[in-house]
Amino acid sequence: MILGGSSFLMLQSLLKVKRYFVENPRRLFVLVFQALLLMAAGLLILGDSFLANVIATVAFFSLVIGVALHVINFIRHNGESQKP
Repeated sequence: MILGGSSFLMLQSLLKVKRYFVENPRRLFVLVFQALLLMAAGLLILGDSFLANVIATVAFFSLVIGVALHVINFIRHNGESQKP
């Protein structure tokens, strides 16, 4: 299969994004938080406050997981970078 120039660039970009999240999985939780929060805001605008509240709660838990993973990563790597 031969890819055109723009298709090849798009495929390269998608592979870079995939590699980024494989190397930094904790950041995926923060991105999910942002997407869910935008979805909850849209649902509030449309008037579905119950579903917006449920999605916002899930978004909050995603943020907590992402931040906790960041803290764990910081603690692990902070000790390694300091010189005696």
